[in-house]
Amino acid sequence: MNGPIEERRQHYLNVNYGLKSWLLTTDHKRIAWLYLIVVTFFFFVGGLFATLIRLELLTPQGDLVQAETYNKLFTMHGVTMIFFFLIPSIPAVLGNFLIPLMIGARDLAFPRLNLASWYIYILGGLFTLAAAAAGGVDTGWTFYTPYSSIYSNTHVALTVIGIFITGFSSILTGLNFIVTIHTMRAPGMTWFRLPLFVWAHYATSIIFILGTPVIAITLALVALERLFGLGIFNPELGGDPLLFQHLFWFYSHPAVYIMILPGMGVISELITCFSRKRVFGYDFIAFSSLAMFVSGQSVYASMIFSLLSMLVAIPSAIKVFNWTATLYKGSISFDAPMLYALGFIGLFTIGGLTGLFLATLGVDVHVHDTYFVIAHFHYIMVGSAVMAYLGGIHFWWPKMTGRKYPEPLARLAAVIIFLGFNLTFFPQFVLGYLGMPRRYHVYPPEFQVLNVMSTAGASILALGYVLPLAYLIWSLRYGAVAGMNAWKARGLEWQTPSPPPTDNFDVTPVVLQEAYAYDVDEPEVIYASEKAAHV
Repeated sequence: MNGPIEERRQHYLNVNYGLKSWLLTTDHKRIAWLYLIVVTFFFFVGGLFATLIRLELLTPQGDLVQAETYNKLFTMHGVTMIFFFLIPSIPAVLGNFLIPLMIGARDLAFPRLNLASWYIYILGGLFTLAAAAAGGVDTGWTFYTPYSSIYSNTHVALTVIGIFITGFSSILTGLNFIVTIHTMRAPGMTWFRLPLFVWAHYATSIIFILGTPVIAITLALVALERLFGLGIFNPELGGDPLLFQHLFWFYSHPAVYIMILPGMGVISELITCFSRKRVFGYDFIAFSSLAMFVSGQSVYASMIFSLLSMLVAIPSAIKVFNWTATLYKGSISFDAPMLYALGFIGLFTIGGLTGLFLATLGVDVHVHDTYFVIAHFHYIMVGSAVMAYLGGIHFWWPKMTGRKYPEPLARLAAVIIFLGFNLTFFPQFVLGYLGMPRRYHVYPPEFQVLNVMSTAGASILALGYVLPLAYLIWSLRYGAVAGMNAWKARGLEWQTPSPPPTDNFDVTPVVLQEAYAYDVDEPEVIYASEKAAHV
């Protein structure tokens, strides 16, 4: 009986129909779906490049593609995954959908700007896809000068223009989030009642606004030097090629936290919900998000950089210890989102500890520019960030769609991804320690066994990524109808029907409790009309 009634209720998905209603929408929830579709597309494009890389490395001779093509493959893989998937994935999809719901707002502060940011993202992506279709770029995703600005004969300018344009999407999204969080919180939603997901996005938005202009201008200078022969990075014209690295890493070192901080916000939500406990050390987790932003501002003297790299482990460790303490003596349920959260903690811990190896100057001399760096980077960026993203998608899927997915398949996918990821990238730590340099498509035969293991793991990982795509699409039509609060979770987003109405809340909620009050039986919110009646 509930199904037909649920279908007849008007919500943001059925309030109007047609392609135009989606492409011109200013509803933050629909814009999140637009981002979800395009981000998923770029994820699988980047995955296609990664598949070709792993197939090439099956054999030592480099007999699948030429060296030049291999250079283009790893460059386009890095560019696509970092700039068009990892950076926008959680903020643009989950952040867009959830931040207004979590703080009791009807939308983001600037709805039209929100839609504009999606179109800017699409425009930048089209430039980069055009570069890939025209033959690609071979500089590596870091675009180091002077090779990128003088010597490369590939489509560097087209690619960096695409990234430059996409940077404005990040800036506008960060601005929108900051203004929304400052000015549109519901009555009673004080700063220290904010969900940690919102704190994480607040810190990320600050980096978006302060860091993204630097990388945008830096890449624009590369394009200008390449097109007009300016002497900014060219030493023959009085330029300094190292200046590019300083400018690039001013953004790209903090960009690591752009990619991981939103994921940490997701994990905080999952851990506390599925252990049925208040999060341990709320204040410490909130401030450690801001501390990670400060530590990201790189200083380039080797000793100081080494010290800062060590120090940035502290806020990361605070979060891991606090999550572990939250789990302690909790009533833990191993639903699919929780499996992703636990997988995140394991992979992030391995990635973080191996980062300390790279921050130790003596060890870094040995493993720098080897597969050890590749493995470390992927444990943080792919293992952790993608696990958090998928965990968040699974957790809030019933809220986004009003439908449930098949739980056994979701648990299976989480396990496959965890096992496939470790089989793919753990052998690369050993390869790097043994001395195999990255970015080489030919390698000594003694490294083949570990490379075959890595490629086998990548095939398992690919299956793990395709499986959620299949059953989540299936659930849109055939999934069981989800109630208002599928997980019996705390938070304002669970106080509105699933899927939410266009304006999120029929009546403005008034927050009565701290975040994550799983140990309190009293109502979490009271609505403005009820408050007036009480008065």
